[in-house]
Amino acid sequence: MDTDMMVRTKAFDWLASQVGVYGDVLPRTLLQAGFEFQGQRVPLLSPQGIFKPKIMELPLSITTSFSSPYGDAFGTEGFLHYRYRGTDPNHRDNVGLRRAFERNLPLVYLYAVARGQYMATWPVYIIRDDPAALTFEIAVDDVGSVAVRAEPSHGVNEGIEARQAYITATVRQRLHQRAFRERVLEAYRSQCAFCRLRHRELLDAAHIVPDYLSEGPPTVNNGLALCKLHHAAYDRFLIGVSPDYVLRVRGDVLEEEDGPVLVHGLQALHDKRLILPSAQADWPSPDLLDWRYDRFLKAA
Repeated sequence: MDTDMMVRTKAFDWLASQVGVYGDVLPRTLLQAGFEFQGQRVPLLSPQGIFKPKIMELPLSITTSFSSPYGDAFGTEGFLHYRYRGTDPNHRDNVGLRRAFERNLPLVYLYAVARGQYMATWPVYIIRDDPAALTFEIAVDDVGSVAVRAEPSHGVNEGIEARQAYITATVRQRLHQRAFRERVLEAYRSQCAFCRLRHRELLDAAHIVPDYLSEGPPTVNNGLALCKLHHAAYDRFLIGVSPDYVLRVRGDVLEEEDGPVLVHGLQALHDKRLILPSAQADWPSPDLLDWRYDRFLKAA
């Protein structure tokens, strides 16, 4: 195994160990510090989206940043369309990725789910190069593929591509769900929008319009940061939020008599104002709230 491939293998092992410690969202500072290989420091990313550590011949990672100007997106066929750096197909970073494609080398894909927070996916492979569209097509594969894909292959193996399509679709869903959560919690300053609970491990990002519907975009203005109690209550129409940001508790719940959790956790919220993000652009969409509030009224 050559040095380049040894570094890649070490990077995959290191990432797995860090996910075991920190969870699936890793801080940028950790990825910038990286790991040590034969006495040299190997970072995982830099300000450039296509990154080659000094010790390596070809790029190790590709990154979609939180404010990426390139519009990386998953295409209708399910694979990631990763934009070239700039508009010159022969820029050294683009040439480096092209050579990685020709040699069938595995890479790390880093996706920013919030500012300074990334989800790492590995191994990913470049499966197509489209200079006319200034785009590489990227697929995720399983870790076991690294050992068996050492030789370049320019043909299309339908079995491999079908497996990659399935794995990539699964990863895509996980990335988008996690990004939605992190961005909603960041907008609400890591507190429940109903009760101000600040324990992040007890908070969820609730959809106003469910994400399985076409009307439910995975955007912050379709989300509410809610503690697990209030997320469940909101999903089951025990609590509604009017389009003018007022909480309403269902009538039969207001009339119930029970312990302090019911009194303070639900009934006391009636007619309270929703706690809103600092940035007005992140406030819940009144149209989406109206859609949901209409269903709450019908349930009541």
